[in-house]
Amino acid sequence: MLPPINFDRLLKLRLVVARYGEADRMNWWNTQGVLGPLGKTVYARGFPRTFAFAQARVVFAVARSRTQELWSPAGCATLWSLPWDVEDAFEDHWQRWTDQAEAWSPFLAAVASLNRGDLLEDLLTLEVIDEETVREARKLKRSVDHRAVLLPGLPGINDSTLALLGAGFFRGEPGAPAIPYVRLEA
Repeated sequence: MLPPINFDRLLKLRLVVARYGEADRMNWWNTQGVLGPLGKTVYARGFPRTFAFAQARVVFAVARSRTQELWSPAGCATLWSLPWDVEDAFEDHWQRWTDQAEAWSPFLAAVASLNRGDLLEDLLTLEVIDEETVREARKLKRSVDHRAVLLPGLPGINDSTLALLGAGFFRGEPGAPAIPYVRLEA
């Protein structure tokens, strides 16, 4: 049974982390400003109404691939690789989001203009996470090899876990992401 998940928030988490990790920001994946102003210019030509979601699809796929390349242990989930039922439900929301593209415009514009370089502050400012999540994220530690960040606690996926899977990326460094993950098995 799928726990109640706020999929709008999951989309927002993925959008902010995706933009943060682009090559013109933290250089974690090789998309160069696809979610930024340049990407808007390019994608708006072919997708006038839903260009932002086309941009997101591209960066999400690249981030997922790069994350799996760097850290993909069995029995674990990351922001980019959630259990199939969560990913399936996320995909089911996509059409609704594209149908409401106008309503998403302010948030997407805010993501495109991010340039502070502080992921936790950006997530907090955009009201994607709360102060409690920031406090919990600051407790997270990188693995010995600096490639991953294990989320402590009970296994499973819920809104709090998803928030930390996104916020935990703040432990990464330019050119060297630290992939937050949670064990799914007890």
